[in-house]
Amino acid sequence: MKIAVLGGGTGLSTLLRGLKKLPFEISAIVSVCDDGSSTGRLREEFNAPAVGDIRKVLISLAENEDSVRQLLDYRFNTYSDLNGHPLGNLLLIGASEIEGNISDGISLIGSILKLKGEVIPLTEDNVVLVGKMLDGSTVVGEHNITESGKGIRKVYYKKHPKVNLDVLKAIRHADAIVLSMGSLFTSIIPNLLCEEVRKEIDKSAAKIIYVCNIMTQPGETDNFKVSDHIKLLNSYLGKRKVDAVVVNTGKVDEKIVENYATAEQKDLVIYDKDNLKKYNVDTIENDYITLDGGSIRHNTLRVSLDMLSYLLDKR
Repeated sequence: MKIAVLGGGTGLSTLLRGLKKLPFEISAIVSVCDDGSSTGRLREEFNAPAVGDIRKVLISLAENEDSVRQLLDYRFNTYSDLNGHPLGNLLLIGASEIEGNISDGISLIGSILKLKGEVIPLTEDNVVLVGKMLDGSTVVGEHNITESGKGIRKVYYKKHPKVNLDVLKAIRHADAIVLSMGSLFTSIIPNLLCEEVRKEIDKSAAKIIYVCNIMTQPGETDNFKVSDHIKLLNSYLGKRKVDAVVVNTGKVDEKIVENYATAEQKDLVIYDKDNLKKYNVDTIENDYITLDGGSIRHNTLRVSLDMLSYLLDKR
């Protein structure tokens, strides 16, 4: 079963770890608007798309994930310009210079890592994300948008990017289009800002599935319920809308929830089942909670199994 998974950052790479264990033919479509830290420095120096999220996705799809992570996530600690750069980011820049573009550079590295899926950047362009904030101000740059804390009204690109043709091909041939969990405004929606992508989704008969976040994100989805996530995504989609949403029904220890609220200003996303009815979406429900050192994460193998069951039932 072919699936096109759209996202970016930690959310996409986490979901792929579960999906790669099942009989899916995966095309991971990565938004490339991150401009912070090492990625931002490399974008400025080489006029390249963001490579940090691509690195995370490569690691998650690698056959020998633990060893690959140790290598590609290694950060140089030095007094030179190499300081803070992960080795994987530099490899991606080097491979893209050798091959002439980031897509072929990814393919070069992917052939060495024996990836269990295809990694496709949304665009080859050095895109700049712009946020219109709730207070009426405009913030330029993904990192600045996230850090502003002002609340986001909408996002758009400073200059319309040229969409990678492999992205459109992956969507066209997909049996399912999956919007991964992650930062809604700065990782997921950037993939939907391009008219070419929306039109390709509109022409598709594939089910559109959204894996809803378990926790809210400060400055992006404060006070969001499950239905608010669907409403926002639908506003950026074209004629087609979200067909199904993966929702956590598991319980979390109150002390952990309190720690999240105090330390990170994050709350559990409330499952407002009655409000969801107006959006005519199927729900895929289960206890998807897993704890990683006290941090709340999705059990992505369980998520993937439930999505597979849903898709088979709908055939």
